Amino acid sequence: MKLWWITSLFWLVLFAATAIFIGVRKIDGSGLEQTSELRMVAFIVLGVVFTFILLFQLLFLYFAPKNKIVSTQ
Repeated sequence: MKLWWITSLFWLVLFAATAIFIGVRKIDGSGLEQTSELRMVAFIVLGVVFTFILLFQLLFLYFAPKNKIVSTQ
């Protein structure tokens, strides 16, 4: 489970950094000036991608084997 938490933290940091990058950039990779409409489209695409990642993470969490405490009495 420790690996799952590390991976989740990685995706969260990556999502935040990408959202900040999209929010502050003036010109995108194709050389177009960022308008509020283009910025919103970029945020929507980012949200869709990370929604799929979140679904896969939650599915893995649901099906991952749970640690069981064994009683030694």
